[in-house]
Amino acid sequence: MEYLYETHLHTNKASLCGRSDGVEHVRYYHSLGFTGIFISDHFFGGNCSVPRNLPWQERIRLYCRGFEEAREEGAKCGLDVFFAWEETFKGDDYLIYGLSPEWLCAHPEMEHWSYREQFEAVHAAGGCVVQAHPFRCRDYIRMITLTKDFVDAVEVANAGNRAIEDAAALRYADEFGLYKTCGSDNHLSYPGKYEEGLIYGMALPRRVSSAGDFARLILNREPVRLCVPEERFSLTGDASEIPLVSYWTDGGNGRIPTGRSWTE
Repeated sequence: MEYLYETHLHTNKASLCGRSDGVEHVRYYHSLGFTGIFISDHFFGGNCSVPRNLPWQERIRLYCRGFEEAREEGAKCGLDVFFAWEETFKGDDYLIYGLSPEWLCAHPEMEHWSYREQFEAVHAAGGCVVQAHPFRCRDYIRMITLTKDFVDAVEVANAGNRAIEDAAALRYADEFGLYKTCGSDNHLSYPGKYEEGLIYGMALPRRVSSAGDFARLILNREPVRLCVPEERFSLTGDASEIPLVSYWTDGGNGRIPTGRSWTE
């Protein structure tokens, strides 16, 4: 038996780009037969709607509203709802699993962390770090930053990407033996979205009991099945569709060009 989870989901309570609230998401994923979802709203380094001038504790309270209402609705219908967040550095994004709103409250210094500091602090608390859609090309992203030494996994399929971007991510993950995840990056749940091929899921071999349990699954590299279209990882597209130069990071501000294409 497999258990299906959405790992990348935004609400309109904390993500400026979110359009569905937590209740709408829960009802939709429950109708699809999912076991659970992770609310991973954009955190303060990214497209977050929480005002920056408020005290830290108040910012965290407001940030968690989408998760809280989703968890309450999930308890009513039997859908597991877990907490996560998506942090942004310079256009590159990281999904953090396994930690709690209370942990966020205790770490206001996290707004100024480097890649290395984020990775070490999250690990010390029992969580994990996943680089989201590493080869995404958008007008607000100036470069591709690859952080293989400071993540536990790579999101190799994202329903908001073009296929060639996911194909490059899969090649990258395979080359360096990185654990693979996938997610819908869903901002709006509506009838028919699954049928349109815009909902991805991770089929797990067991039902996870908590966000921390999911983080341990990733850290222990337990086998999972990525529920994405078969053609998602085709490299038949034009390599020029990924025009940005890719860089390795040293964990701080230093970046070194990889000197290679990931689509050829």
